[in-house]
Amino acid sequence: MMAKIQKWGNSLGLRIPKGIAEDAHVFEGAAVDLKVENGRLVVAPVKKNRYRLSDLLDQVTPENLHAEVEVGVAVGREVW
Repeated sequence: MMAKIQKWGNSLGLRIPKGIAEDAHVFEGAAVDLKVENGRLVVAPVKKNRYRLSDLLDQVTPENLHAEVEVGVAVGREVW
């Protein structure tokens, strides 16, 4: 499929047709990685890291666990 590069402010813009965007799993606001390989412009979606709480907690060790932090007296309806 052919597309046209257009001026957008001081930059250049490329409109991605809906079908291609769906096939590439990109959407408005999605982060993409831009690079040039062998003289070709390559646009690839950036995958978001998905974290599970259990996986993050498994990484807590006595060496990287910090002590409690004093934040002052209660201000609202906090229960101490």
